Amino acid sequence: RLWSNAWAEFVPFLRFDAEIRRVICTTNAIESVNARIRKAVRARGHFPNEAAALKCVYMAVMSLDPTGQGRKRWTMRWKPALQAFDIAFDGRLSIGRR
Repeated sequence: RLWSNAWAEFVPFLRFDAEIRRVICTTNAIESVNARIRKAVRARGHFPNEAAALKCVYMAVMSLDPTGQGRKRWTMRWKPALQAFDIAFDGRLSIGRR
């Protein structure tokens, strides 16, 4: 019953290329970032304004990769998926990079 109820949402996922499906299914990195943000926000407790909250989130995210070398690894891992997205969505991603 679970499969039949979710089938309409699952079938479009199968139309994506293998590279896209691999990136979508890899949520460990996303969950790790969310956990670090939650930890930083919980330690702070409250914020006087929205700018202070955004600064806390920014600092938590920046502390994940203090040397800046993670971007290179991220780019290598996502490059095939980004190319597949660019083909699947008719060049809409490459418009922003020009």
